Amino acid sequence: MFSSFVCIAIDFIVDFIEEIMNYVTRRFLRCAMVVFSWFVVPYSRVTTLWVPRKRLPPMTNPLLEIRAVKLAHMIRTRQVTSEEVVQAYIERCKEVNPLVNAIVEDRFELALEEARQIDTDIAKGTRTVEEMERDTPLLGLPVTVKESIAVKGMINQGGRVFKQRRVAQYDAPCVVLVKKHGGIILLVSNTPELCMCWETYNNVSGQTRNPYDLTRTPGGSSGGEAALISCGASLIGLSSDIAGSARLPAMFTGIYGHKPTPYAISPKGHIPASNVEYWGDFFTIAPMTRYASDLPLLLKCVNDPNGRKLLLDKEVDISTIKFFYMNNDGPSGTTRRLSKDIKCTIDDVASYFNASKVKINGLKWALEISMSAMLRIKNVETIYYEGEDGEPRKHMGKETLKYFLGMSDSIFPSVLVGPLQQVMHWLPESRHRKLANIAENLKHQFQELLGTNGVFLYPTFPTTAHRHYQIYHKLVDTGYMMVFNTIGLPVTNCMVRLDRHKLPIGIQVVANPGQDHLALAVAQAIEAQFGGWVPPPSSERTNK
Repeated sequence: MFSSFVCIAIDFIVDFIEEIMNYVTRRFLRCAMVVFSWFVVPYSRVTTLWVPRKRLPPMTNPLLEIRAVKLAHMIRTRQVTSEEVVQAYIERCKEVNPLVNAIVEDRFELALEEARQIDTDIAKGTRTVEEMERDTPLLGLPVTVKESIAVKGMINQGGRVFKQRRVAQYDAPCVVLVKKHGGIILLVSNTPELCMCWETYNNVSGQTRNPYDLTRTPGGSSGGEAALISCGASLIGLSSDIAGSARLPAMFTGIYGHKPTPYAISPKGHIPASNVEYWGDFFTIAPMTRYASDLPLLLKCVNDPNGRKLLLDKEVDISTIKFFYMNNDGPSGTTRRLSKDIKCTIDDVASYFNASKVKINGLKWALEISMSAMLRIKNVETIYYEGEDGEPRKHMGKETLKYFLGMSDSIFPSVLVGPLQQVMHWLPESRHRKLANIAENLKHQFQELLGTNGVFLYPTFPTTAHRHYQIYHKLVDTGYMMVFNTIGLPVTNCMVRLDRHKLPIGIQVVANPGQDHLALAVAQAIEAQFGGWVPPPSSERTNK
């Protein structure tokens, strides 16, 4: 009896000490971010002094504002040629890329040749319109791809500096499926080095800028893809997401990015990658589109035939969906408060759907469980890990010193990832087990809450797009997104409106695994009610 009492008392004391330590750690991180901002904010303002204070040229070709679903139908029915569509997007790319710097390498001439061949085949009439829609729903549409995803014959370095240019020797499975369904690859877009930053810049192709304000970031790591889609230089594209890499850029640029259920899309053919069997639990290829109605089209085409099947053809009655939401400030104790505009946006969307407000306590562990899980994934390619390319392993201390002396070929996040991984390995295994249990319990809590007909509305990020490099004092705020990679739930970033500074506000719509169709249907309902994509300054809207 006495021994049982002692054990209970000891457990209580241990839990109490852990709670105190967690509180202190979170407040320390919050304070560290504040102190870091004292240096980052002035630096970001100085570096943007040389950014051109220009706006994008207006979108004058009406083809650029037609949704992919409708445009594909127009091509199939010979209302417009694929060549005309591809040419329109090529011209737009040439107009805007000098300002946003989002293209790493193009294949414009090859794309035009493929478009002409498609037009010739359609003109022959060997297949009916129905057959083309069934077998090649992307027929004749230009598709852009993040440079970290392998496109045969195109540069594929993940933003890394190499002595010799690295070219993909094969198409990633998702690219194979795009081509199989009739899509035409137009270009590969910019990404930070090894996709290890929520800001898009590297020492190969430079920094990508936000179409709404060139002094601000489009986010990362899929910032190049998002910037092109947002400013009308692309319509649909393939990005990737392991910690919000598709959702943050989609929010910052006012478009739609979907992190699907794990293994719904093959994770192969991407840099970086890992050979551990659970890599796809966290990492996924992610469709990006300017219009919500185009997400199901692209996702259905790249849904891996050997992976998790999605119910994308299932009709969804929005009135039968159960809606839940949270709009609390800084659930983890480390993140900053939601901006007034973002909090009002969450409340307005929740009110429109008559959502029930919930409090999910496990979300306060979002940052901890995500860092514990992701920074301990084995054999992920970094500048310190040799990987499959045979590049020599870099020494952590030496590379860090080289960076601060201005002699490194790598960007700060790539240099920092090694020490962060080391810190995670130094923590007691008991700590990681506890965090893993919290993550598993959180996943079960969502499964019970959402079931097969529920969605959860949640902030994507607490602020709209900030100036370049300011992500470095907002790193802890990424927990809003990372947590859903950690527990394996599908999420769609949905554009809602512009804030008082005319910058896009997006929110996350979360569903249970395999219920992607619910999140996509809600995205379309939000677009219909709140308006969706708004052209960046100087752009002109035409009839869609």
